[in-house]
Amino acid sequence: MKKFTVSTSTPYDILIGHDLISQIGEFLKPVFSPRHVCVITDSTVNGLYAQVVMTSLIESGYHTSKILFPSGEHSKNLTTYSNILEALADEGLTRSDLILALGGGVVCDLAGFAAGTYMRGINYVVVPTTLQASIDTAIGGKTGINLLGGKNLAGVFWQPSLVVCDSKIYETLPNDILLEGIAEATKNAVIAEKGLLNHIRNHNYEYVIERCISIKKSLVEADERETSLRQLLNFGHTVGHGIEKLSSYTVTHGQAVAKGMIAEARGAYALGLTPNDISGELTDILNEFGFDTSLDYDAKAIYKLALKDKKIRDGHINIIVPDSIGKCTLKKLSLPELSELIMLGFNQI
Repeated sequence: MKKFTVSTSTPYDILIGHDLISQIGEFLKPVFSPRHVCVITDSTVNGLYAQVVMTSLIESGYHTSKILFPSGEHSKNLTTYSNILEALADEGLTRSDLILALGGGVVCDLAGFAAGTYMRGINYVVVPTTLQASIDTAIGGKTGINLLGGKNLAGVFWQPSLVVCDSKIYETLPNDILLEGIAEATKNAVIAEKGLLNHIRNHNYEYVIERCISIKKSLVEADERETSLRQLLNFGHTVGHGIEKLSSYTVTHGQAVAKGMIAEARGAYALGLTPNDISGELTDILNEFGFDTSLDYDAKAIYKLALKDKKIRDGHINIIVPDSIGKCTLKKLSLPELSELIMLGFNQI
């Protein structure tokens, strides 16, 4: 087992290893004495892992309860969030108790947002069950839900108290779920470490998790509230979130980010922000992994949705510009320049 310590305003450990999920109660003991732990999970993960986790908690002396909601991005909304808060109140959780998020990105976002706002904030622990959640959503304290106007428009920064990543789980993920994580891992390769690509190709997921966590940890520690360098982690997301919304979330987050990376790379080169066009190489890499890299979307509609991007400040936005696979920089654009980049990215000028 390996351990990373994330030195944010509230420091916490990330544990990575094989077959850890059945020992979660023991991992909690050094952090929290026995108390009420409410497990928040979805209808898919519930049947796979909830009993193992709750049995371990009970055997370690914790009182447990569980809140369940339907799996899928469509649940990441105000109604589910409100239902979770009401359920926490009904269960009688206090500020000395604990939420345990068990699931993928949607569960991590919802449970973290609930933890950050219930009674103005209680502790929470994350046990991610997908590759994507392990290297992205579970780390860094960004929580949130979708509004009718767009993705992740409501949320708080609220750091977890512990993250436990069980690499055994990722060996049996369905391919479509695995691709969600591969998209995020590929993004990390583009922004920071080209060598990650070979480890993704070789299915060396424990190494991929460790390196992606290390990359994100360094950026989060340097910029906890995402005002500068941490924004590098959003490569492909400005366009990707728009694609998700336009598709009514039938295009998954990972698939949308894959498309978004290509469009943003192509647009950045066409706009003269970088001397190198990596969009062709990136398209080949993503096709190799099995992504749909088509870009048959209305660029004007994507731009309209991009105007809700949380990186926009005073009529400008920081865009992630890839100079090569493994090196990206931030460039500040005006909103008219953003519009042009998106139009060029979709070859619609």
